[in-house]
Amino acid sequence: MPENKNTQWFESWFDSPYYPVLYKHRNHREAELFIDNLIKYLHPADNSRFLDLACGSGRHALYLNKKGYNVTGIDLSPENIACASKLAASSNENIEFCLKDMRKIVWEEQFDYVVNLFTSFGYFENDKDDYATIDVVSKTLKPGGIFVLDFMNVQKVIANLVAHEVKIIDNIKFEISKKIENHFIVKDIRFFDEGKMYHFQERVKALTLNDFENYFAASKLKIIDLRGNYKLDKFNEETSQRLIIIAQKG
Repeated sequence: MPENKNTQWFESWFDSPYYPVLYKHRNHREAELFIDNLIKYLHPADNSRFLDLACGSGRHALYLNKKGYNVTGIDLSPENIACASKLAASSNENIEFCLKDMRKIVWEEQFDYVVNLFTSFGYFENDKDDYATIDVVSKTLKPGGIFVLDFMNVQKVIANLVAHEVKIIDNIKFEISKKIENHFIVKDIRFFDEGKMYHFQERVKALTLNDFENYFAASKLKIIDLRGNYKLDKFNEETSQRLIIIAQKG
């Protein structure tokens, strides 16, 4: 199923029912362990407000709310927001999910924390959109507020790139190929289901720490710490699974 030429890859893929199938191993337990470790690290006050930027189906936002925090989640996918809102109906108060583009939020200094998790950055072709997103983060944070960005460790991903693999999940055979193309890590996902052949693609910029330093330098955000996995061990460029950036608004 080819994408509409006027649709960005993330709009069609994230709204597909097959996206949560392929990534079902990224479960709520993993999200909860990460959030537990973040809370221990950040020590947020009881009345802290969190913004989950590109929240997906809400697994991190819902757990933050369960821990007692005021949470807003935004995402560009109507399917994700509908799913998260349905789950939030049985959650605590002080949680909402909104269909919004993270480049265009106009909330000024309303949040103590902004989180952008599970490699939910680097999707846009134009660097101006990435700068715009970081600028939005800076504007939505209160002075002294904290931004947590969870990205892949590009150096390790490229060093261990598997050109082709097959995953069979829920009786669906996913044929996955990966390549580096014009500073993007490109993943082609092909599979056959219910009499149809499908093809989706993921395109994520191969952003290094230096790239993020340039983005942040253009805003009022200062990187104050780096972590390398969901246990929040220190970041190591060669061995860490993740690049988790902790930044503060000046």
